[in-house]
Amino acid sequence: MIVTLTANPSLDRTVTLPAPLQVGGVQSAASAREDAGGKGINVARAIASAGEDCAAVLPLAPGDPFDAALRAADVDARRVPIRGNVRANIAITDPAGVTTKLNLPGAELSPDEVSAVIDAVVVASVGARWLVLAGSLPPGAGEDFYVRVTAAVRSAHGADAPLIAVDTSGPALAAVVAGAAPDLIKPNDDELAELAGVTIDGADLSAVLDVARSLVPSRVRAALVTLGSRGALLIDAEGAWAATPPPIQVVSTVGAGDSSLAGYVLAATRGARHEERLRLAVRYGAAAASLPGTQAPAPADLPTGDVPVTRLA
Repeated sequence: MIVTLTANPSLDRTVTLPAPLQVGGVQSAASAREDAGGKGINVARAIASAGEDCAAVLPLAPGDPFDAALRAADVDARRVPIRGNVRANIAITDPAGVTTKLNLPGAELSPDEVSAVIDAVVVASVGARWLVLAGSLPPGAGEDFYVRVTAAVRSAHGADAPLIAVDTSGPALAAVVAGAAPDLIKPNDDELAELAGVTIDGADLSAVLDVARSLVPSRVRAALVTLGSRGALLIDAEGAWAATPPPIQVVSTVGAGDSSLAGYVLAATRGARHEERLRLAVRYGAAAASLPGTQAPAPADLPTGDVPVTRLA
């Protein structure tokens, strides 16, 4: 069993333009679609499509229109009742694969609702191999929310607690690194630079590796750093590896990082070594980028091109 938590789910509306976005202008769209989104839900959809057991915990008000899209996503959803409705995010993509996103803040959670979400994650995590804490935090949760979730799960389950992966950014990621000792973080190069308070050229692998090494393994056990079209890095106490993605036609980059994390967790759950974990992560991220909207790739969607993996000095 793999469990995901999406504290701030979203109804993802993707608008596809036939030409580049014209700021301030009026354009006709070529197509549009809606998907049940939020990082943890995206991860859960990819894992479920691969045939693995996965439960997705999320706060959701009874009768929220988002529930129809969630049911269509065909995931095992563990709904925690709240009062506010799920936000709607808008992504605009053009023929070159350039994506512009507008993300709303989400419904504010009360202290009781925050506690209920944490309790639901503790219950769902019984017997789980991995717990994925993914996405931004809603108003009311507090920047240390993922720290509190991690502490509650480890306190409740002890040696049987799942491995914990975190995919977030900004103050929430800083709090996790400072106080939660996660087993894996999955920043992109910009999020890693913000976390470290430095400027990083994502094309300079040695610079990315230096920053990651300041965190691994002293504060986190491992880091999967996604680099967009340049691939990804995996760093842990045993070494560091870089992978280059196969050639694809980019359609929408929304959810590509989430799918990369899903690929990594799938490979790790199956006992794969570092190279194969990174290779499957990059393959899943590339597959997601080749699909429209916030679609989670299934195994049949994975590109068949080579994904070279190099061990770094």
